Amino acid sequence: MLTRDKIIGIFCFIDDLLKTSGHYEDIRRQVSDSEIITTAVVSSLYFGDHQDKAREFMMMTGFVPAMLDKSRFNRRVHALSELIYSLFMQIGWYLKYVSCEMSYVLDSFPVAMCDNIRISNCKLLKGKQWRGRQSSMSRYFYGVKVQLLVTKDGIPVEFSYVPGSENDSVSLKKLPMELPAESEVFADSAYTNYEIEDQMMECDLVALKMHRKSNSKRKDSVSAAFMKECIRKREETTISEIKALFLRKIHAVTFKGWLLKITLFIFAFTLNKIIPN
Repeated sequence: MLTRDKIIGIFCFIDDLLKTSGHYEDIRRQVSDSEIITTAVVSSLYFGDHQDKAREFMMMTGFVPAMLDKSRFNRRVHALSELIYSLFMQIGWYLKYVSCEMSYVLDSFPVAMCDNIRISNCKLLKGKQWRGRQSSMSRYFYGVKVQLLVTKDGIPVEFSYVPGSENDSVSLKKLPMELPAESEVFADSAYTNYEIEDQMMECDLVALKMHRKSNSKRKDSVSAAFMKECIRKREETTISEIKALFLRKIHAVTFKGWLLKITLFIFAFTLNKIIPN
């Protein structure tokens, strides 16, 4: 449910983050970067990423009286894409190092750009590397996979995008994985990579605890397997909650803009989790 206090809380949180990070913007602007980012977050959280509806809502309710028109707002949001990701990483750093979070869960989920039958008409993506398979639903998709690292409470702290066909064990190398020493990362068997497991334990003192297959060289005890399965359920719930914010199709005219909208969904979900109602 959309609440006034929640929107004000999101704006204050974003504004404080920008100020503490030394962000500079021209004082002649009538609409600040904090207001632009807050409107984009409200769009993802409550309007299925219909940014024009969110823009009109923020103007009509008096949150941003001097709201930009549709075209200028869209350009401002795209110009702030790197800043939005930076704000997300700041939140992740705080959760990892200030809140002393030590247990994390890693998983991936697909985001399709189009149905298989429309691949030949897709203009934003070209190539077989974007065609992947979602094993849990026995279906193929054309798009990207989002590698998502969350805390045990289901709050995202890191994410990355990879082509849909890329194996999770290879994608593991593309996450920052900047975690406190003696942290534990739980993941399913698709992430099994003994070399990376050994390197992270030796260099960073981070334990990668993958779910083991029956033919694995490093078998788990019954109790360890049960614990891993219980903890991984939190990630599945988080992914379901993030995808519940999506519309049936994420509309964008550029690939960069499409990824930005997915980023905003994850960022909005994170803010909704950490900011009280």
